[in-house]
Amino acid sequence: MELQRWFREPHSLKRRMSAVPAKLSTMPLTLVINGQERVFGSLASPVLLADVVTEMNLKGDRVAVEHNGTIIQRACWSDTFVGTGDRLEVVHFVGGGLIAR
Repeated sequence: MELQRWFREPHSLKRRMSAVPAKLSTMPLTLVINGQERVFGSLASPVLLADVVTEMNLKGDRVAVEHNGTIIQRACWSDTFVGTGDRLEVVHFVGGGLIAR
């Protein structure tokens, strides 16, 4: 029960991650995004999900992100850490279509 609570409360994870020594955060971030491995040379692991979305040049209001099988609410992106080896599924929302005449 306590382990489930730990995963659901990103704020507590953020507090725990703030105690990580800076020298452990020098490796470039490698993520699996939509099944493809991608290395972010400008980001060190661990990093906030919001920073990953920004680095990918995505508009936050037009995407949904699943982190290791859990959909992360946009409001929690700034509280959710991702690290090397994590899996992200990113879905883009697009509008438009054919106008019926």
